[in-house]
Amino acid sequence: MGMIMWELTTGCKPFANVKHDHNLIYKILDGERPVITEDTPICYANLMKSCWDPDPKKRPSIKKVRNTFGSWYFRKKHNEVFDQAESKRKKLINLRQLGPEFSEKPHPDAIFTSRPLSSIISKCSSINPSKDYTSKELEFDIDIERSNVVRTIEELNINSHAIDYTSKELEFDIDIERANILVTKRNIEELNINSNENNGKHIKIE
Repeated sequence: MGMIMWELTTGCKPFANVKHDHNLIYKILDGERPVITEDTPICYANLMKSCWDPDPKKRPSIKKVRNTFGSWYFRKKHNEVFDQAESKRKKLINLRQLGPEFSEKPHPDAIFTSRPLSSIISKCSSINPSKDYTSKELEFDIDIERSNVVRTIEELNINSHAIDYTSKELEFDIDIERANILVTKRNIEELNINSNENNGKHIKIE
């Protein structure tokens, strides 16, 4: 959706001046996006950039995009901003600074027609990415590893407290069991004494 919005503001196709290959894929993954023209209203540019968010979960839903466009068109929200942007756009066209006929020459390998992408995908899988892409990927991995280490240390601390608590609990249980054994032993001894006393008594029958 963001690319369509960009085409509407520029009249050009995105990444038309570069070869459409695995290198472009890596650049897009690293966050490269088409340059937003200076005549683009801020509210429009912000919505467009949110559609370009690398995290799909952070991109607006089509319902939100529709409602935002509806507020601009039907409720005339930011109407003055759009009028100023249109005036600036016409000025840039007159200065031959905006429009497809004034943009850079299209790259011969910039292909916008439908085609199989299996060859590009397989090349991405087999060729090492650029140094810049690798460095950003490593930074991301380091951040993940750092968070994993912190989480592991926290878990170890929690487990350490749990083990200490469990050991104290076991000591307490052992003390209770020892006390129970002593009580049972004393009861048995008392029973033996009572039994001996009873055996020692004689009943005289006349």
